Amino acid sequence: MKIACTGSIAFDYLMTFPGYFKEHILPESLNKISLSFLVDSMIRQRGGTAPNICYTLALLGVPSYLVGTVGEDFSEYRLLLENAGVDTTFAKKIDGVFTASFFANTDLSNAQIASFYTGAMKFATEVSLLSIKDPAPDLVVVSPNDPEAMDMYVRECIDLKIPYIYDPGQQVVRSAPEELRRGAINAHSLFLNDYEYDLIRKHTGLTEEELRSTLDYMVITRGEDGATIYVEEEEYSIPVVKTESILDPTGVGDAFRGGFLSGIARGLDYQTSGQMGALAATYCLEHRGTQVHYYTVESFIKRYEDNFGDSSRLSVLFKIN
Repeated sequence: MKIACTGSIAFDYLMTFPGYFKEHILPESLNKISLSFLVDSMIRQRGGTAPNICYTLALLGVPSYLVGTVGEDFSEYRLLLENAGVDTTFAKKIDGVFTASFFANTDLSNAQIASFYTGAMKFATEVSLLSIKDPAPDLVVVSPNDPEAMDMYVRECIDLKIPYIYDPGQQVVRSAPEELRRGAINAHSLFLNDYEYDLIRKHTGLTEEELRSTLDYMVITRGEDGATIYVEEEEYSIPVVKTESILDPTGVGDAFRGGFLSGIARGLDYQTSGQMGALAATYCLEHRGTQVHYYTVESFIKRYEDNFGDSSRLSVLFKIN
């Protein structure tokens, strides 16, 4: 199976605030809020939803296409992804602009305040799934991106009869209700955190029953409470994996998706795939940055066994797709 990951491609500027945002936010004065947080540190890391997912897929040996638009500052990033095993053929450079940038400030409780500069991402509609032919992807991930591009990829998947995972994420608030509805009811599966799930139901007017009736499966992540996978009438509860340390929550959800899809791509059951996602997420959580962690298949399987017991099913990770 080869997976095409569409979505944001960005640099992450990660800052740390040595306090708690909640201590400086006055609910009764939100209409005139004016805050500036003096941070202790800032680093620039490679990020963006699509390459974050691709990176985890590559670590676990699943081939993927990175699909999106990048700026003139992407050359080194592209090389690093290709060296990791990601196909960047369909990451199109846009002249005269910078790659999209994510600015995140994280406090001591891991709460975040963030801003996003679109940059090259606003040209994402210039990269069509129709151009991917040798071979065409078996599965497409439609993750947060320029809203027009997200709807284009949904329409293209429908026309091409390619199953897709609908993962609108933060763009739930920027996408039109009819686009969200089209994306959800035609999807092979839906992937959201619990807050985004409530939002998409509010904006589309779809009930839980209506959403689940059209999907093969739905995955709802719940932060420190793990995740739940819904398949027809069944539910699979996925616990979090104990961390050695917590450095940065940025990209943890993307790592979960990559780990989960690595299991699904190898034909593993939902519980095992979900647990792979939880473990991949923990590796990311233990590092500052979304693509600075590394593990071998052997070390991944060993840690899986330490947390979940029997790891015999993961032997398929050694097979080449």
